Amino acid sequence: MRILVIGASGFAGSLLVPVLSARGHAVRALGRDPERVRAALSRTRWEWRRQDVDVVRADVLSGDGLARALAGVEVAYYLIHSMERTPADGAVFAERERVAAENFATAAAAEGVRRIVYLGGLAPRGGSQAAPAGAVDGARVSRHLASRAQVEQILLGAVADSLALRASIVIGARSRSFRLLVHLLERMPVLTLPAWQALRTQPIDARDVIDMLAACATARLSGRSLDIGGPDVLTYGEMLSGIAQLMLVNRPTVRLRVNLTGVTARVAAAIASEDPELVVPLMEGLRDDLLPRDDHAAQLLGVRLHSFDAAVEHALAEWVQSEPLAAR
Repeated sequence: MRILVIGASGFAGSLLVPVLSARGHAVRALGRDPERVRAALSRTRWEWRRQDVDVVRADVLSGDGLARALAGVEVAYYLIHSMERTPADGAVFAERERVAAENFATAAAAEGVRRIVYLGGLAPRGGSQAAPAGAVDGARVSRHLASRAQVEQILLGAVADSLALRASIVIGARSRSFRLLVHLLERMPVLTLPAWQALRTQPIDARDVIDMLAACATARLSGRSLDIGGPDVLTYGEMLSGIAQLMLVNRPTVRLRVNLTGVTARVAAAIASEDPELVVPLMEGLRDDLLPRDDHAAQLLGVRLHSFDAAVEHALAEWVQSEPLAAR
């Protein structure tokens, strides 16, 4: 099968390309900078060759090169969604994401692509009236989750046989949300956790996400959005404690009754040496439980899930292969 992966230089895309190639698909990897795509594929320790993957240049925001990249493609993976600073109403960010998705969706439909596969964000089951503007399935959500839902709607509306997966926290050595948690545990002698530490989620192993994405290429499903999560339901506080235990570090914990998202997100970014443009949107979404609405996705896609502990252990093992883990 001829497959295009957009976002091949990113965390999920660079892991997916080798899996699709190993399953016998003819893979084309798209990026604005082909050299960045090649570098990302090399970091996966996959011994890839130019004849294995066709790396092409295109820009979804301008639409330049999309028709050439999609020519002859049967399944296209849309794995881009930026996390960047936005004005108070989030209009610039949301507009950029909408334009990029519409450009891609229009080009994919014109080229006769049979299926688009999208990886988006899990929305809360219930909403908080204090949440920023945006609603998904009747729940109030953050600007970034609302944008992800809008992109999903655009893509699935353009090609009827398309599929979307929705995940919360992905546990992997290159997952930015997981790396943020690890850096906080490394560098904070005392963990000060806002009220969101009591919220629940189902973190999922990156290996399981990639297997589910790969299965979507040939799955006998159509026009579906599937919530995905690991087998363990944890509060964010329990998740941090579990990671700390597996890192062999002991951190006293102070639990607050308030969130103060704008302040705590920027403090966390400074401590973790992360970009606040990433951390603020991530924490902005922590207002309700983020749990899958059902647990059928793994069964439907034929994927056996790893436990939270197994996911963290694997991610930490991969981490230390490429860079030191200061807490160890």
